[in-house]
Amino acid sequence: MAASSVFSSLRAHISKVRLVGCVVCVECVHTGRSIFSADKALLVKLRKTTGYTFINCKKALERFNNDITQAEHWLHDQAQKEGWSKASKLENRRTSEGLIALLKKENTAVMVEVNCETDFVARNETFQQLVQDVAFATMGHHQNRAQSGYVKSVMSAEDVCNLAVPEGSSVADQLALAIGRLGENISVRRAVSVGVPADWRVGSYVHGAVLGQSGMPMGRYGALVVFQGGPEGQEEVLGKKLGQHIVGEAPLSLGDVGDLSCGESETRLLLQSFLLEPQYTVGQYLALQNARVLDFIRFKCGEETQ
Repeated sequence: MAASSVFSSLRAHISKVRLVGCVVCVECVHTGRSIFSADKALLVKLRKTTGYTFINCKKALERFNNDITQAEHWLHDQAQKEGWSKASKLENRRTSEGLIALLKKENTAVMVEVNCETDFVARNETFQQLVQDVAFATMGHHQNRAQSGYVKSVMSAEDVCNLAVPEGSSVADQLALAIGRLGENISVRRAVSVGVPADWRVGSYVHGAVLGQSGMPMGRYGALVVFQGGPEGQEEVLGKKLGQHIVGEAPLSLGDVGDLSCGESETRLLLQSFLLEPQYTVGQYLALQNARVLDFIRFKCGEETQ
């Protein structure tokens, strides 16, 4: 039989077979096509909302017949499972980049550091959201404790990872989720919280700050400074200036204005030349402002700590 006759006969046979309803489904299975396809608008929305790849978002929507809520939950679950696995594989990779975030509410302030491997990930919205979640969790932990007077709490990475985030899961869970999404080692480094009496102030400064979605400042350097006094209505400005000095000059201790015997004026805050008005020492500038510093904390992203 001629080839043209064979193909004509085959086409006629296929046309007849297509009339049988059940064969259509068999065709879908054999061609490898999904019975349900991802809705393009939902795919774009899911991708934008979650940050996962188009391939994974498409897979999720097809799996749940375009139910975007179920698809999002499934993506989070998969990322978290994968994140725990990736975390154990990546844990020895160095994390020297990242962000420091500051959060203040009334007479309370927290400062946290979260690290990653590259500056590229540090600029990612998913990573920045994780940093904000850590700050909110630290603030919530501080506010839930009964306390009075001046309270400073320095928390280790393990302590911070056990805290609950606003969504109800733990910081450790959110950390695993971020690792699953970004494919890079991420670690919570440290956190500190301070609470002060009503007549004290907490100044703050973040160098090169970027603002997260909640307006929280984040950068590579940060400082908190606890002080009293200052010009009426200008306490916040004074606190920022002191924070800038602490970030820029990196003092190691508060020091004493009258003690010059140790020869360590360069590392003692009150004896250093004030960064913004170098004709004065910090101690002299504070005296002019009728203010005094009681404590300070400085973070540098990726620095070695004791």
